[in-house]
Amino acid sequence: MIYKFNAYGHPNILGTHKTTFEFTKDNELTLNGDCIVGVKADFELSEIKKFIKKSKNNKIEIKIEFISKNKKFQETIFAELNPNFNSDKEMVIRKTDFISERTFAVKADKAACDLNRGLVGVLKQENRLVVSIYFI
Repeated sequence: MIYKFNAYGHPNILGTHKTTFEFTKDNELTLNGDCIVGVKADFELSEIKKFIKKSKNNKIEIKIEFISKNKKFQETIFAELNPNFNSDKEMVIRKTDFISERTFAVKADKAACDLNRGLVGVLKQENRLVVSIYFI
């Protein structure tokens, strides 16, 4: 099963946080949000809950993709799903095992600072990302 949603870049995206990355539905971003790698995310909590309910284990793969005529960047992150995710505004993926209702996944193998710098560069130009979540 695959769940996909879109998110967009923003000029203030830094992608420097050492333990997390995040997608938010907010339209704006300050320089304090160094973990945020996508704004205007269009994920639907009700659909994500269906996705979580159907999971047979908690292992997931998250693919973040940007594709244009001239450039293509893809990043793959492996993590463990938080079955109690319950945020309709923010989706946080953590390297640690800290869980809150905003935590979509834990024990991720990458944080914002680990993402391809070319990908982070195109996000500063407000480009669209496609985020795909797969059970593995």
